[in-house]
Amino acid sequence: MKLPISLQTSSVARNALVLIAVVAGGAALYWLRDILTPLAMAIFLMIMIDGMKRAIEHRTPVPSRFAGAAALVLVVLGFLLSIWIIVDGAAGFFTDASGVSASIGPRLDQIIADVSGLVGVSDPPTLNELIAGIDVRGWLTQAAMQAQGVASGAFFVMVYLGFLLASQAGFRKKIVAMFPDRGARHEAMEVFNRVRGGVEGYLWVQAVTGALICLVAWILMRAVGLQNAEFWTFVIFIVGFIPVLGGAIAGLAPPLFALVQFESYWPALILLVGLQSLLFIVGNLIQPRMQGDNQNIDPVVVLLALALWGKMWGVPGMFLSTPLAVMAMAILAEFKGSRWMAVLLSGDGEPYAPRKAEASKAKPGDGWLGRLLGRGKPPHEKEGEED
Repeated sequence: MKLPISLQTSSVARNALVLIAVVAGGAALYWLRDILTPLAMAIFLMIMIDGMKRAIEHRTPVPSRFAGAAALVLVVLGFLLSIWIIVDGAAGFFTDASGVSASIGPRLDQIIADVSGLVGVSDPPTLNELIAGIDVRGWLTQAAMQAQGVASGAFFVMVYLGFLLASQAGFRKKIVAMFPDRGARHEAMEVFNRVRGGVEGYLWVQAVTGALICLVAWILMRAVGLQNAEFWTFVIFIVGFIPVLGGAIAGLAPPLFALVQFESYWPALILLVGLQSLLFIVGNLIQPRMQGDNQNIDPVVVLLALALWGKMWGVPGMFLSTPLAVMAMAILAEFKGSRWMAVLLSGDGEPYAPRKAEASKAKPGDGWLGRLLGRGKPPHEKEGEED
């Protein structure tokens, strides 16, 4: 009989402590999701503001003292405009002005009859018969509560963002107090820059590929005459930041709406084939080349992160799942005891930090927007140099 592998007591105790800490941390994240979700969104808005600020400093004639204010205005207005477009567009989507609400019932009945004819059903049910047992009022109430939650969540994100911006003034002093030794402080700033670079790289890739998808998708939708093409274009761009599910929504939602709008099935078929082909080309050819080392994450990890954060934080967690996985891999790769976890998270067994060892020599001003507009000059202040 083969004897079991023996471990030192200290190793067993340490592993058990880590497991307990992970479970307790996950429970705390779930329990405090209403507080932590807007805070996490505010932190990512801060990262976007920081990247935008450095790009404005190095690539525009705007004075450095106004770059931060300009970046703040652009990011905040973009965030609020996104919330308004989604809420307003969804609210007026099935109004009488669109012409859809009056024809959706008969059109769905026709679709059900056509599908039933294909499968050999002689007496197909109507839409009213299918939804007779469904609590439509409850669904509408839940949808209204979700819309209200989006508006209140945006308000709390703005509140958190304001306090985070106010606390930036004492950040350098806190770093100096936490790391009195200059070498340790420099190493901590390198870790921070690598984490920030990974998140900025993710935002850069998703924004550029999302804009490309939206341009082609808008042309397709306008070509077939789909109503609310601009609204669908914006929805496709936003959901593009959700891995896996975003592509499914972008490729299926417009064709499904085309089924209701048009009497013919050809516009829906054209949109389905066109959008699926576009998403396949971008997802398998263009996006991997742009990602490079910024998202060297195993696809299984991306899927698990989506499920985990979606379960704990809902839709905001889905948006933040991949950036959080990038941050976790970058941080875990910096420490000898946790490097093995970063190896498991990575796509090719080489975690983010070692592959980016030369990145610590890069100029802090080279953010994702800086790469978009061209290599920028170093900022007027060197990060982490203050004693």
